[in-house]
Amino acid sequence: MKKILSAVTLGLLVIGLTGCHTFCCAKPAPKKLLVVTTTASFRHSSIPTAEKILAQLAQTSGEFTLDFVEQPPGHPATGFPPKLKADATPAEQKAFNDAEAAFNEKLKTALLKLAPDNLKNYDGVIFASTTGDLPIPDPQGFLDWIKAGHCFIGIHAASDTFHGWPDFAAMLGGEFTHHGPQVSVECLNQDPKNPATAALGRTWTISQEEIYQFKNYDPAKVHDLLIMDKHPEHKEITGHFPVAWCKVYGKSRTAPGAHGAALLLQKNLGNPGGRVFYTSLGHREDVWDADPALKDRKNDPAISRAYQQHVLGGIEWALGLKNSAP
Repeated sequence: MKKILSAVTLGLLVIGLTGCHTFCCAKPAPKKLLVVTTTASFRHSSIPTAEKILAQLAQTSGEFTLDFVEQPPGHPATGFPPKLKADATPAEQKAFNDAEAAFNEKLKTALLKLAPDNLKNYDGVIFASTTGDLPIPDPQGFLDWIKAGHCFIGIHAASDTFHGWPDFAAMLGGEFTHHGPQVSVECLNQDPKNPATAALGRTWTISQEEIYQFKNYDPAKVHDLLIMDKHPEHKEITGHFPVAWCKVYGKSRTAPGAHGAALLLQKNLGNPGGRVFYTSLGHREDVWDADPALKDRKNDPAISRAYQQHVLGGIEWALGLKNSAP
């Protein structure tokens, strides 16, 4: 009888240890991201490529899943939105206004996914080449959601979005002003330990890309990842020209004294803030896509693969999957 009990006990112990090992070593559930590619102003032709590559990165990494807020029908697939002709007849004016009103209603409906109640289902949001004043349902609620510890990833024209909303630019860390012709640039890696730049080396040369210039950017308020020390169009001009950065947005700080300590305790040891990653790169399809047969390819597929690692690392950092300063 003792031998039987010992065998049963041993079996239960093995099962228990195996179950504990399985539980302790179980792969964490993937994070959830909402990708927004809607536009109210210029629409980049590379957006479908960006959507495809982001989906591939999610699948191959297994670290996160994606839902999309896509452009409703009613505007051109690329370029600027339609404009009313200067000599439009009253009937043409009415047809144009009706079409624009219908599009705006569909755009508002699509962007309801950014309402705070729905954002509870996500760990972060990606703005991939969004432009213009998007009619999101609760702008302040959106920023508060990021501050509460969620992440925001901005790609390329995300900085060309909400020009009339200073708080958005403050969250992002900079605001697009203009760009010149597409050029070859040498990016300087400011943080080789950050997941977004760990695979790029000390310098990273892109053969051809559209390079943004910014306003409302303060290097003291962000953590630079990639910069240029030469103006993209005027190489003789030297300086500090940002390309990609990250930051923590809305992190609470303890006020001095007992009141500050009590306030910190009330906030569960402080709000960690939301992680923000932004890269201004991603205009061209051949920056995104490593397919060697891609039409009009100017960048070697190795540049595209490096860019994909740049974006994936930025996402991993923003989600807290891979850590480094800040």
